[in-house]
Amino acid sequence: MLELLNVNADIALATVGSDGKPKIRVFQIMRISENNLYFATSSDKETYKQLKNNPFVEILAMDGSISLRLAGKAEFDVPEEVKSSIYYDSDVLQRLYLNYSDLEYFIVKVDKMDYYNLDTQPPTLETYDL
Repeated sequence: MLELLNVNADIALATVGSDGKPKIRVFQIMRISENNLYFATSSDKETYKQLKNNPFVEILAMDGSISLRLAGKAEFDVPEEVKSSIYYDSDVLQRLYLNYSDLEYFIVKVDKMDYYNLDTQPPTLETYDL
């Protein structure tokens, strides 16, 4: 079911702010490998600071009347060759940053997924532990 993410790489990413409240923003998935989603951000951004302080996230992706809600934990142990590959595969990152090493890369290891389909009667809700 993660195929939906291959079509719609723009997702909503929710982190926990320093005030303990949820913070949400649009993010782009840079790569998918099994249940791992790869992202890039700047160390100057609040997202990075929030993830370092509390690595637990939720992600929401939609395609028409189907949505996925994913939960997982961000980890910053991305190999150099993967960082470089992500950077050079992305026109956006190359336009915004001079070098791949100017960014922080993280993996969200998805451990839970809720699948919603509003086209079915009744609507489908399935939960998976990954």
